[in-house]
Amino acid sequence: MNHLPNSIEARDAAVHMHPYTDARALQQNGPTVMAKGEGVHVWDTNGKKYIEGMAGLWSVGVGFSEPRLVEAAAKQMAELPYYHTFAMRSHTPAVELAEKLIEMAPKLDNPMSKVFFTNSGSEANDTVAKMIWYRSNNLGQPERKKIISRIRGYHGITIASGSMTGLPANHGSFDLPIDRFKHTGSPHHWREAMDGETEEEFSKRRAAELEEMILAEGPETIAAFIGEPVMGAGGVIVPPKGYWAEIQKVLKKYDILLIADEVINGLGRTGNMWGTETCEMQPDIMVTSKQLSSSYLPISAIMINEKVFGPIADESHTIGTFGHGFTGGGHPVAAAVALENLKIIEERDLLGNVRKVGPHMQKRLSALTAHPLVGEHRGVGLIAALELVTDKAAKTALEKPGALGARVGAALFEAGVISRNMGDALAFCPPMIITEAQVDEMVDAVEGALDKVAKELGLM
Repeated sequence: MNHLPNSIEARDAAVHMHPYTDARALQQNGPTVMAKGEGVHVWDTNGKKYIEGMAGLWSVGVGFSEPRLVEAAAKQMAELPYYHTFAMRSHTPAVELAEKLIEMAPKLDNPMSKVFFTNSGSEANDTVAKMIWYRSNNLGQPERKKIISRIRGYHGITIASGSMTGLPANHGSFDLPIDRFKHTGSPHHWREAMDGETEEEFSKRRAAELEEMILAEGPETIAAFIGEPVMGAGGVIVPPKGYWAEIQKVLKKYDILLIADEVINGLGRTGNMWGTETCEMQPDIMVTSKQLSSSYLPISAIMINEKVFGPIADESHTIGTFGHGFTGGGHPVAAAVALENLKIIEERDLLGNVRKVGPHMQKRLSALTAHPLVGEHRGVGLIAALELVTDKAAKTALEKPGALGARVGAALFEAGVISRNMGDALAFCPPMIITEAQVDEMVDAVEGALDKVAKELGLM
């Protein structure tokens, strides 16, 4: 490593195994260690300043070092630093947060009515799978256990959640997906449409493929379909026209539950409070995390309607317990921070900021489709991606998938902007407090990074 033997980078590489990282590369090169954050910026231990164009991991909605969240945590820590919600116990922050989430839930034909707390999106989606299986058993449908997800969908990394996820890196060498989880096609029109196929035609084809899968597996075996309103880690895939309407027709036909994974979309990211609203979905279950506390503390929540809750409640009464839960689920300090975070989102009208600044960000990024390395821009609100290519007509990049995305991402990082390349898609998901001027600074750096790599490749 190009660091002093006792540097923080060397110490980290010596003892710390990182997620989503080439472990040998980390040992050789060491990490970038962040020291502080404020607003939309973070600084590393060398004092270099970055625009955090990914809001951490799609999650720091109100920005870094928000004093009100620090104060909320300290206040709750002093009053009741921990308690649980097992065995008919509770505490005020959990009650108030559950009430707030039901109040903020979208207006649905079958509205959300109950909240169950976990610690992360992965834990939440694992819990959802168990809830669905538990429910099917109560309904006398023990064979109705399969859950359909989508290729490129992201739902977490625990065993059930990782099985729902439809990305090769989350399956290879982990022996996933396990049985009961199936994957249908992704909603990426630009990449996967047939020649001349309109968005509406593509959406109908994807729905027909879903129905074919249901019939092949047996409708009586399919319990639920899970999807992000707008795909996040799979490349920021905005559904094409008519997509969710067509998918929901199929689900309704076979009485299959719809799970909306709002872990990235939820609480303002798409310009509405929920991606469910942006995409006109009618879910039976909603999962939220990340921006729930702006990731200041780990917390996630599952919201369910009465159609889901009723059989679960009946089964727990028959057995005597719903035998599932986590020590830290609904932790009082995390719940207090989440409550304050939701107040900030409302009081500062961060949805209004997303609706104002989001179109500006999308316009600036869309203009980069004229660049020789950009094949497609896609996004909504304050979430977007650029699909990078070296051949626009063929929609191909460098020989090794992801190599171009990594190269442009590294050049952008060097320029002081943090993005995330998912294969050859470069993603952007800045804190919801970002200004138009900060967006301009970020996109100017993106253009500079693209120019640098294009010149290196002889394309400019």
